Amino acid sequence: MVTVLVGTGIGLLLGSRLPPRIHGGLTTGLGFFTLLLGVSMGTRVLTDPIAQPGDDVAVLLAVLLGVAVGELLRLHDGLESIGAWFQNRLASEERPSRIADGFVTASLVFCVGPLTILGSLANGLSGDIQLLAIKSVLDGVAAIAFAATLGPGVALSAITVLVVQGAIAGFAFLLRDVMDGPTILAITAAGGIIMLGVALRMLDLKMVRVASFLPALLLAPLFVRLAEAVRGLLA
Repeated sequence: MVTVLVGTGIGLLLGSRLPPRIHGGLTTGLGFFTLLLGVSMGTRVLTDPIAQPGDDVAVLLAVLLGVAVGELLRLHDGLESIGAWFQNRLASEERPSRIADGFVTASLVFCVGPLTILGSLANGLSGDIQLLAIKSVLDGVAAIAFAATLGPGVALSAITVLVVQGAIAGFAFLLRDVMDGPTILAITAAGGIIMLGVALRMLDLKMVRVASFLPALLLAPLFVRLAEAVRGLLA
């Protein structure tokens, strides 16, 4: 919320005078760090002491099946269409206000994405704010650009950030007692792979349809449990 509000204030002060190369440079730097973080998270299934033989294959299968399910459900297309739907609803009025336009656009960008889900889950489960901190920096930079073009309505999106991220983190907090080490490890590893997709998009290397990978977050713990059961039968 703070970075969105600060970014909005800076954007309103600078207006169109903010050079695009500065925004691009900051995003690239964050993209490099996100790439490094994604590799660190994704490889935990190989290096963490609680990881067992076969867990890496379980996570891989969960990611592959997850993206297949996500594409069948057209999750990425659906999330992208939300913005168009809201814009069409606003356009049906006599004259959509600039404040409403800024609020809707910024809210969608800040709250519809893998980092929102991954960061809020990590925060609720273990109190880790690393992912949310990265997202906060990204949101602050984006808020500068949005406020420069869409006006003060961008500041209202801080309320949406509080409600959406707070709800996800709160739900994860309530379930933390039933989340054991292998479950959290599976979610972390699958989340790391999704983070790599986010990084590739930020670096303009490949427009990965990251939202389609989100079902892997649910499937990874199930597949790790299945691998555990198979190990038990073979023992």
